[in-house]
Amino acid sequence: MEAGPTSQQASGAGVLDPQVAILLQMLVEINAPPTCEQTPEQARETIRSMTALASPPEPIAKVEDSAIPGPAGQIPIRVYTPEGEGPFPLLVYYHGGGWVIGDLDTHESICRSISNSAGCATVSVDYRLAPEYKFPAAVEDSYAALQWVAANATSMNGDPARIAVGGDSAGGNIAAVVAILARDRNGPRLCHQLLIYPVTDVSCLDTDSYRRCAEGYMLTKADMAWFRDLYVRSPEDARSPLVSPVLADDLSRLPPALVITGEFDVLRDEGEAYAKRLKEAGVPARFSRYDGMIHGFLSMEGVVDRARDAINEAAAGLREAFGTSH
Repeated sequence: MEAGPTSQQASGAGVLDPQVAILLQMLVEINAPPTCEQTPEQARETIRSMTALASPPEPIAKVEDSAIPGPAGQIPIRVYTPEGEGPFPLLVYYHGGGWVIGDLDTHESICRSISNSAGCATVSVDYRLAPEYKFPAAVEDSYAALQWVAANATSMNGDPARIAVGGDSAGGNIAAVVAILARDRNGPRLCHQLLIYPVTDVSCLDTDSYRRCAEGYMLTKADMAWFRDLYVRSPEDARSPLVSPVLADDLSRLPPALVITGEFDVLRDEGEAYAKRLKEAGVPARFSRYDGMIHGFLSMEGVVDRARDAINEAAAGLREAFGTSH
């Protein structure tokens, strides 16, 4: 791994959060191999080990594992239900991991925290991963899961009139894409999309944040090229709006969006560009940049205090969309 940056940053004007700087230095000292130099299997084990950075999973009223019909077999899901009577608003959540790594367990803590804070039931979706299943497998599974949740909301004490999608990183990408598909296919009506440092354009990897944060901030430019090349089948796929939604011709009539970004994240600029394009298309959308933060920081609540601030902001956005603000 590249030597970590000092507190005076390469990204422009800002300064790394001191807790993040300590974390990055620890990774340098243990000589953790870059994701792009691992096999997919090794990288999956690595992200599982990173759950130690999260806070201990919060108690929650109910957690239930299940499997639902998908386009190519059963799709594992995990449903988190908070305290209360219901029917609960619903968040369909897609985990991050570059479409290659991550699973229900790696995102246990963030799903519990958001469910409790937002007062919603969260359905975490274990979509098929690349390279074993390339694009569009993850998208097909994820849209099928949304359709199933909408059709079966009442059976899980959920409210079919209050459904949101959300996700982090590649999961944020999938959430954005699923929202587009729901619009174009006359699918479930969504009230919100929560996009946490989402991938929105893999066609070039050449934004200012890519240039400034290419190395030394956890997720590297080389890592993203590795993820992309394992996910897509061709350069044409990379330019598809179902892979790079910021390239879509029409972003109107989509659900309101909150896009959370980190200052020192290669994906910062494309996430913020997507929020701006949504707003230009008439969609109520905004981005919230967390200064001093790196990619993946919401999953680092155990060592990075500002992760809780972002979880609270995400939950507040969901409560507003669900009409349960308090």
